[in-house]
Formats: sequence, structure tokens, C-alpha cells
Amino acid sequence: MSFSPEDINQIQSHGLTMELVNQQMLNYRNGFPKIRLAAPATVGNGILKLSKSQVASALGDYELLAPQHSMLKFVPASGAASRMFKDLFTFASSYFGVSHNFAKEFPEVQRFVDNLRNFPFYTDLKNTMARASLDIEEYLERGDYTTIINFLLQDRYLSYGSLPKALLKFHTYGNLHRTPFEEHLIEGANYAKDAQGIVRMHFTVSGKHRKLFESTLRQVRSYYQFALNVKYHISFSEQSPTTDQLAVDQYNEPVRDQQGRLIFHPGGHGSLLHNLNNLSADIVFIKNIDNVVPDWAKQPTFTYKKILAGLLMRLQQQSHGYLRMMSKSQLEEKELLNIEKFVQTQLMIDLGSAFCQQNLNSRQQRLVRLLNRPMRVCGMVRNQGEPGGGPFWVLDEDGSKSLQIVEANQINRNDPTQEAILRQSTHFNPVDLVCGLRDYKGHYFNLPDYSNPNAGFIAKKSSGPLTLKTQELPGLWNGAMADWITLFVEVPIETFSPVKSVNDLLRPEHMPAPLR
Repeated sequence: MSFSPEDINQIQSHGLTMELVNQQMLNYRNGFPKIRLAAPATVGNGILKLSKSQVASALGDYELLAPQHSMLKFVPASGAASRMFKDLFTFASSYFGVSHNFAKEFPEVQRFVDNLRNFPFYTDLKNTMARASLDIEEYLERGDYTTIINFLLQDRYLSYGSLPKALLKFHTYGNLHRTPFEEHLIEGANYAKDAQGIVRMHFTVSGKHRKLFESTLRQVRSYYQFALNVKYHISFSEQSPTTDQLAVDQYNEPVRDQQGRLIFHPGGHGSLLHNLNNLSADIVFIKNIDNVVPDWAKQPTFTYKKILAGLLMRLQQQSHGYLRMMSKSQLEEKELLNIEKFVQTQLMIDLGSAFCQQNLNSRQQRLVRLLNRPMRVCGMVRNQGEPGGGPFWVLDEDGSKSLQIVEANQINRNDPTQEAILRQSTHFNPVDLVCGLRDYKGHYFNLPDYSNPNAGFIAKKSSGPLTLKTQELPGLWNGAMADWITLFVEVPIETFSPVKSVNDLLRPEHMPAPLR
């Protein structure tokens, strides 16, 4: 692809290189290779289901080892709330006051208005309409739902359609209400607090909302520090434009705006690997912004975050001990066998059939390579019909297998064998990760070194009347962490309560305790 001098200037001013853009164009033309599934990860075959004694042991390890580590909670929070209100947006733009069967034609809208008074933002919406001399109850009574929805979503009113999801009111506590941002502050104080009572948290945000996040933090920080007896060290970062991807049309030609300039799109949550790589912490908890619950339902989350972290720290301690042993000398057969057993049974790493045929030196070098990697322990919940990725055994290029989180769009759905493996999957990835980012010498890993650049995918986006193609970088918890030591642990469904649609806030787990 040849670019004009103006194109090259635009690309370079975006922070990209021509080498990167040319690689993006090759990806469009050639596509990304599909992941080759070997089997679903299930309990007893890739997923660990903890016994009561193992739970107690992991909790004990957390209490013992956490004070020896710096910890941080990492929350991707850049997403706008617009997708939460997709059904309402569609209704407001298409409904003209005529319907033969409203409840059948617009079931989600009907459910929304029927339960409007139960949403935490109802009072704000009511007051916003009152300032325009409109009575929300009158509009509900006569079925003028379009006006109500416009007051909720439009920027000149309550702005819920364009605000970040993190700053919407999610939960009710008497006359008070909380946002997901605040719920995460409370979570962090309960499992990411260090020995000095400091809670380190990092939120990735969009540039246009950063000041709003900073303003919100100034308003609530003192209250939660006093209420929870902690001190917050909160930082924010934005997705780097250097991870943006050039958009193309159906013929893989660059798409341009009305001024003839190239169009770029963000590279998906895989871009956040660079944000994560710039942080300093031994142990990092990762959780999505919308997976929060009220106080009465938080205890399972607190408990299992500590369990996952305790398991990670204990396994990492053992792994680092073996690495120090191997760094000093060539080990004897018996010593290597102990490490091999640990790698296979505790870390669930497949050594491959040819491993045992290698000499001691080659086996030791391979074990060093396998152990000296970032480590993550991932909570997995039983399938509940939610969209998203899941845990699988994947065939690697060398013929061995590894545990990976795989998205459905990474799988060849036209291959009956692959489709059958996908359908046999029993668990779902709720984005519940605890990560170890230092090596056995105390140095931070350079995380992009452990990513699989071939694990991206092509996506279709709408831009006005155009349908264009863009590509997403390997996802943060799948392809971007493909070469990490990975363990899957079954966690209770109570730890997974995402809010993808506004009506999800009506689920029992998001309602005040007395209304359950």
C-alpha cells in the first residue's frame, strides 16, 4: 500500500510507524490465524475446584504473604455507557407513538418504564425533568416514554447516554446512591490494602472523561478513606493512540473522512497491556468496571479475590525457589523430576511428549523458560449464557497444549471439530484475574514479550452510513497474556454480576437488601 506524504505525516503524528501500519494492512489482507482448540478446560482437566481445606489454605497464604507484596487493583473503566442503553436509543429514534402491542414490540423498554422508580437514577431524572417544568409521573401516565428517555440519555439533560459507565448510579443505600467507581474503591480496601493501610488502584479512562473521574475522586476520597480507615493512592491512564488501528473498507482500502484524512480506531482492550506494563506492583487484581454488587452481596467477592491471590503468591513463591535453584547449578535427575512434577501438577503446564527424551541440561533450560514468566490465576464461573470468552486447552505450534482464555471469534466456527469443542465448554471468563508481574530476581517482566501478536481479530464497525473494518489487538486477558503461566480456578457465580444492559440493574443482586 502506498501512502501520500500527507498520510505519512498523519500516521507519524498519531505516534505510529509505517512499519506498524503496513503490518496492519497485511493483517487485513491475510487475516489472523484461528486458535486451534484441543479441548475445553473443565473441572479436573484444566480448572481447579478448591476443596474446603484448599480454600482455607489459600486464605491463610493470603494473610501470610500479602504483607510481603505491593498490591494494586487495575480496572479498565474507559467504556461509555451508550451500549447499556442500546434498546432505549433504538426506541427513542424509531418510535412515533403508534404500536399495536407495545410490550411485545418493545419488551425491554416496557420493562424499563414499568420499573423506572426502582432505578437509582430515578430521582435525578425526575428532578431534571422538573427543572424543565415537566412532571415525570404525568409522562409515565400518558405513555410518553420517548420524552422521559431523551431526558435520561441526551447530553443537555442527564447525559447518561454519553457518560462513562463507571460514573452512573448503580446501587441504592437508603437516600444515598453509589457508582461502580465507588464500589471498586470499597472492594480495593478489602483485598488490595497493604500493611500500611494504603490501597493502590489504577483506572484506565478515556481522555474526554478523565477530568470527570478526577473530580469525582476529589468528592468521595475523604469520605471512603475515613469510613474504611485506608489511604487511597489512585492513578489514571488513557489508551495510547499508538495502539490505534487503521480502518479499511470491504476491499481493504483505507477509509477516509470528509477531509480526506485516514480514520483510526482504538485497538480494543488489548491496548491496555501497555498501561498495565507501565505500573509498579508485585500483585495486580484485574476486574471489569461493571462487575460490582451492593455491600450486602460483596463478601463472596472479597473472599475469592483473597483465595486467588493466596494461591498465586504461594505458587509463585515455589516457582521462584526452583528458579533460584536452577540458576546456581545443573540439577540432578531427582531434583529435576520434583520440578517437573510441580510444573505439570501444580501449574498444569503440558511439557509435551518429547520432553522426557531430552538430556538433563536441555530439560533444565526448558523448565527455566517455562517458570520464568508472568503468572496469573483466573477465576472461572459456570456458563450462564453470557457472551464472551472461556477457558480451553489450545494446541501450540510445538505440538504441546496450553491453557488459554479464548474468545468465540478466535475459533474457526466452520470446522465441526472446533465447534464441537466450543459447545462442550462448561465455564465462562468473568475477567477475574490476579497477576504476578515480577520475576524471581525481583525485576518486572516486559509484558509485551509474552503476548501473541497473531491472536488479534478483524471487526466490523459502523461510522455514519459506512460499514468499515478495523482490527483489535490481542485481548488483554486472552492473546495479550497467551504466554503467561495460567491457572483456572472455579469461583461462585455470586462473584459475577455484570451490568451490560440498564435492565440488568433490576436483577436481585443489584437491588437493595430489603427488596430481595
